Order: sequence, then C-alpha cells, then structure tokens
Amino acid sequence: MNRFRLPAAVALLGTALLVTGAVAQPAAAHSPAPLRVLADRAGVRVGTAVDMTALAEDRTYRRTTAREFDSVTAENVMKWESVEPRRGEYDWKKADDLVRFARAHGQVVRGHTLVWHSQLPTWLTAGVADGSIDAKELRGILRDHITTEVKRYKGKIQQWDVVNEVFEEDGSLRNSIWLQKLGPSYIADAFRWAHAADPKAKLFLNDYNVEGVNAKSTAYYDLAKRLRAEGVPVQGFGIQGHLAIQYGFPGQVAENLARFEALGMQTAFTEVDVRMVLPADSAKLATQADYFRRLLDACLGARSCRSFTVWGYTDKYSWVPGVFTGQGAATPMDEEFGRKPAYGALREGLLAAGR
Repeated sequence: MNRFRLPAAVALLGTALLVTGAVAQPAAAHSPAPLRVLADRAGVRVGTAVDMTALAEDRTYRRTTAREFDSVTAENVMKWESVEPRRGEYDWKKADDLVRFARAHGQVVRGHTLVWHSQLPTWLTAGVADGSIDAKELRGILRDHITTEVKRYKGKIQQWDVVNEVFEEDGSLRNSIWLQKLGPSYIADAFRWAHAADPKAKLFLNDYNVEGVNAKSTAYYDLAKRLRAEGVPVQGFGIQGHLAIQYGFPGQVAENLARFEALGMQTAFTEVDVRMVLPADSAKLATQADYFRRLLDACLGARSCRSFTVWGYTDKYSWVPGVFTGQGAATPMDEEFGRKPAYGALREGLLAAGR
C-alpha cells in the first residue's frame, strides 16, 4: 500500500468546522490534521464515495474531499448504466474525471462495481427480458464489460468491487438475471476476467448486512473459501457498513474479519454510514459516533483490513433520505460541512491507532 501514498506532510490542510457535543463550532486558526494524515500514521486508507456532480459544482465539497481522504470510490459513475448507457457506446468522462482528481490529490481509487443486479443499462435488461439476448450472448456481454472497464483503468484502480450483493439475507444466492441465465459460475468467471484485465488490482466481493457473523456473511465465507481453493482470484471481502442506530450494532464484527483474514484475504469497510430517524438530537448523534468508532476500531484491529470508506461524508449529498423515508443525518458532517461527533470519533480512533 505504501507505494501509493504521498507523505503526510503534503496532504492538503484547510479550515473547517469542529463539533463540540452536537453543536458545530468555528474551526481554530490552526486546523487539526485531516483524517487522511491520521490514517497514514495508523497504516490504513480512509476513503469516501464521491458525488461527481458535487465535485464539479461545489467548491467546498471539492476542497474537503481532497483534504480529508486518501481513497475515493465512484458513487455511481463506474456502474454499468453510466459507462455504457447504449450498447457499444461508452461514456467514461465522469469516471475519468474522478481518476484524474485522485491522481492530482495523491488518492487511490476503489472501483465500484463490475457485476451487480441493479443499475444495469436498459438495453441489457430489456434484451434479456424479451429473449433477444440469450445466455450465451449474455455471458459474452458480461465478459466484454468487465474486460473493457478494468483494462481502461489498469494500474489506476487499487481495489475493485467485482461482484456486488449476490446473496440474500438467508444466505441463498440472489435470483438475479446473472444467476437465472448463467448459473452460479458467473461469480468465478467475473473474478477471472477482472484479474486477466488487471493482475495487480485487488478483487473484492462486496455486500451489506455482513458486518458480523450471520447467515449472509457465512455464505460469503463459504463461497470465498471454495473459490480460493479452486484458484479463483478472490482477494478481498468488502463490508459495506450501512447501519441504522434503531437496529442496534451488529455482533461479532471482529470475529467476522478474522475468519476472512484466516483465508488469506484482505478486508475493507467500503460504504459506511449510520442513519437515524429524523430529527437528529444529541443522543442519536452520540450513538452514531459510537457506531462509526466501533466499525473503525474493528478495521484497525484486523491486519487484513486495509481501508475504511464512508459512503459520502456530508449530509448535503447523502443518498439516505431519498431511499429511507424519514431517515438521514447518516454521515460524519452535516449539510454545512460541520463536523459532527461521528467525525470526532473517527479522528480519535485514528489518532489512538497512530500513537
């Protein structure tokens, strides 16, 4: 990992807001070291998903993204519907913009995502539905998609979420078009194709509700163990970390990380946010901060855990209110980029690990 790093001293510093309790306060004249500097000292990457419209149009967002994080993930612009909206017609502009931004600011890039049941282009889903794309052709389309995208960014993507959200909560395989038409072998195929396109990128399984030991995470453990025994280049397990304070904190997180580490795999928290029923108050924000810290501490306590990524860092651009009615305030900063207790919890956790 260290060959990707810039010295901590060159990380961009800037003014921001500090939070005391739940009340935002102006930053001091000399702002404390940003998260990326503390993460460098702790030996882990700290990342964020990036909203590319916000990056282009919001100067504060752009400056804060550069200052605080040394890893970035495309929130949407590397997904299939974005890069190939019409068959054979590619649009790489926004994905390329993110890669250039990362290079300019000493950041690595996580690629998200190559195979998913959602956000597929209409030409693909319609063709499968009406039978004009049969199983043989679909397999070739999937191979070409993975190969084309991974080759385009060869040497520029540190980690790829290759296969995303393939299990149901009970541990059964999701009944996606991929499973229906290609059978379960598509998972191994996807990893082999991605590895052939960029042998140096680390290749991950990725899903939500797999923070602790449960039926779903055990299904991933069994899959990874079997595929690795067969020589399939499954190298990492990505734990999304979309939590909600009303449901409690998941159990056995450290144990879950440890069993994937025992397989010789990397682990990562890839999409962390902690939502709550609105309105937010000091008690809810304190619980949120505790959840962020506990996930971070689990990562820092596992040798296999190399990166910790939040799914957006400001409530101004969070996906949560648009999906979960009446919920939100899920990120470490508020809509004005004020630092919430969750930001302080991340900072303290990284400080403690770096001492």
